[in-house]
Amino acid sequence: MTSELRPTRRPLKVWFRRSGGRHLVAILAAVFALYPIVWIVSSAFNASDSLASASIIPRETTLSNFTDIFDSEVTSVGRWLWNSFYIAIIAAFVNTFIAAMAANAFSRLEFWGRRVLLTSMLVMQIFPQFLGFIAFFVLSQQLGEVVDAIGFNTHAFLILVYIGGAAGFNAFLLKGFLDSIPKSLDEAARIDGAGPATIFLRIILPLARPMLAVIFMISFIATFSEYILASFLLNGDDQLTLPIGLQVFLAEGYNAKWGVLSAIALMGAAPIVTVFIAAQKHIIGGLTSGGTKG
Repeated sequence: MTSELRPTRRPLKVWFRRSGGRHLVAILAAVFALYPIVWIVSSAFNASDSLASASIIPRETTLSNFTDIFDSEVTSVGRWLWNSFYIAIIAAFVNTFIAAMAANAFSRLEFWGRRVLLTSMLVMQIFPQFLGFIAFFVLSQQLGEVVDAIGFNTHAFLILVYIGGAAGFNAFLLKGFLDSIPKSLDEAARIDGAGPATIFLRIILPLARPMLAVIFMISFIATFSEYILASFLLNGDDQLTLPIGLQVFLAEGYNAKWGVLSAIALMGAAPIVTVFIAAQKHIIGGLTSGGTKG
């Protein structure tokens, strides 16, 4: 009797056929994704700067790679990191808010040419923003002759360039989410005396918070790691962002110090990881909602 109640073990072939293959693919994908990260972390704490003698497990660890970053007289890594962070934060926040207003208009308002305009905005995203770097350079020179604060080699003009295409794919993505919010909520708010601005700020935005977190994170990562436009529009050590600063770091004769370079890369990834962890709950909710609601 007891032998009949004993749970039977599934054969290895049956387990592998049902779920083992998926587990194997997941493990291989995780190893493929984590392997370069482990090398970067290992090199950042490795006392040896040579790649020939480097190993994934350092024979001798040190913190000098991090201290050498701030002791260098030819680099300003701390300044570059701060420039990238605050430019990305401002650009991502403004991008998200503009995309929210555009998506709200396309989702809630009825006007002539709405579908054509929305499709045109989506098609324009095919062309990368850096294709207009010559026009941006000329525009920055012309604006600098009028207002120095938004001319060439200013963070303000770079932020304006980054937010120029905000109402594109982000608005299209957010519109699909806003379409799932019942319009009866808007009508009930109007009966209570709420205006369009109140409805948008107090009803639409709180309900769309998960998708807004996704858009904010996408914009933040894209702006933080952008190189081409920033390299054309910024000049001077104090104005550079981290991606440009890394190129300067290599050009100053530090290309052999892979430990220091890995430490800079690790510090540059810290803000992105921090923002992602802080907004992880909303990001996951926004991705799942965006995939099921339409």
